[in-house]
Order: sequence, then structure tokens, then C-alpha cells
Amino acid sequence: MGRRYGEDVLAGDWRRRRVTPEVDAEPDLVVEDADSGFCGAVVGFEQGAVVLEDRHGRRRNFPLLPAAFLLDGEAVTLRRPAARPAPAPRRRTASGSVAVAGVRARVAQASRIWVEGVHDAALVERIWGDDLRIEGIVVEPLDGIDALADRVREFEPGPRRRLGVLVDHLVSGSKESRIVAAVTSPDVLVTGHPYVDVWQAVRPRALGIPAWPVVPPGRPWKEGVCAALGVAEPAAMWRHILSRVDSFADVETPLINAMERLIDFVTVPPG
Repeated sequence: MGRRYGEDVLAGDWRRRRVTPEVDAEPDLVVEDADSGFCGAVVGFEQGAVVLEDRHGRRRNFPLLPAAFLLDGEAVTLRRPAARPAPAPRRRTASGSVAVAGVRARVAQASRIWVEGVHDAALVERIWGDDLRIEGIVVEPLDGIDALADRVREFEPGPRRRLGVLVDHLVSGSKESRIVAAVTSPDVLVTGHPYVDVWQAVRPRALGIPAWPVVPPGRPWKEGVCAALGVAEPAAMWRHILSRVDSFADVETPLINAMERLIDFVTVPPG
């Protein structure tokens, strides 16, 4: 009887049972189905089964049964890998550039960007403030540009002390274009946008209006806009405008292009 059933099944260390290792069925892992001998790389999953593709491009599905596969000649149990969390999307600044985490603002550099007034400065800060702080570029408001040439001479621009100037209503034949023509230093870049005031560089849709009101010639533009929109005073209108600007998508392309040119000019080393 003993020979009929072989050796004593209780002989030896019967408490130690062989444990089949579990292996994640990662893409491109090459295994063999123990029953059929089909050998292929993991290419996916369908209805709870693993999909293997052999070297001829043939695909077959196999259920994830215990010890059903061979890996390097050893029996394994394949398991579907745990879903990996999706990488966090890159945070972007209001200007659309990639936000740099953990970077402090640089000490203010010698180069500067000038804008015509406090409203221009506030709008620039709203959109490009993060970028400018990382570069250490200070934005300073002027009280208009009538004395621009004198202010530039006082600034004493140079290769390591560049100056960028953002001008409103910079169109051919305007007073602003004549003032700008007097600034000829290679270390100064003056550019701007075609709008009468920086308010107008904000897209109307951001404010929930179809278009900016047309103000008759001879009437102050801001006061005319306020009257047309039923706002009591320009200060209240400006607070409303600024509150509706969240990113570069809320302002017109000419302002975006002008500011990007100025930032590049004052931050890129000469030569």
C-alpha cells in the first residue's frame, strides 16, 4: 500500500508550502501562459483578462488565475497593477508661464519697466507680477510720458541697466509716437498698444459687455465710458475692471505682445 501511494505525505517539513509569487502585469512584461505555451508581452487588459502579444503581433487574452503564467521559467500569478495617481498638472502664472515652485523673488535688478500710470502698473502686476518678481524687475508708473526723453536721460540706461517703456495709444501720427521717436538709446525699448487707455486693453467679454463704448471726440475717454455704462466715477469703474482680470486671456493681444517684448528686453543679457 505504501508503494502504491508513494512516500509518506506527512514525511518532511510539510508545513512549508511553496508560495507562488505575485507579479504586477506591467506593460511589456514578457510571460508565458503555462497551459497553452503562448508567450508574449503584456499590452493591456480586457474584461479582467491580461492581453499578451507575441513576436508576430498576435494577441490573446488570458484570465488572471493563480500560478497561470511562467516568468523566466518560474510559475507566477499575474495581477493588475494598482492605478497610479495622475501627475499634478503644471501650475501656471496669470501670464501663462509655468510657475516655479519654491523660488523666492530676486533682489531688484538695475533694469526697470516704466508704464504710464498706476492703472497700467496694477494691470501689469495682475498678469505678469509673478514673472517679474522672479526676474527681479520693478515696474514703475510715470505720470504720463510728456517728459519721457528727460526721464530716460536721468535714468542713464546702459547694457546692464536696461529700460523698457509701455505706452498707451502708440499709433502712427499720434502725440505718443512723436514723443517716443525722441528716445534713441539702444538700451531702451519703447513699445505699447493702440488703445486710448489701458482700460480698453481689457477684453469686453471679461466685463460682460459686447464692446467698449464709443466716446465722442473732445470728451475725456474714461468719463465718457463711465457715463455710457452707468458708473458714477472712474475709480469705481477701475476697481470693477481690475476685479474681472484673472489672466492674460482677459486682455487683448497687443498688450500681451508688448509686455512680453519688454520683459525679454530687460531680462535677457545683451549680446
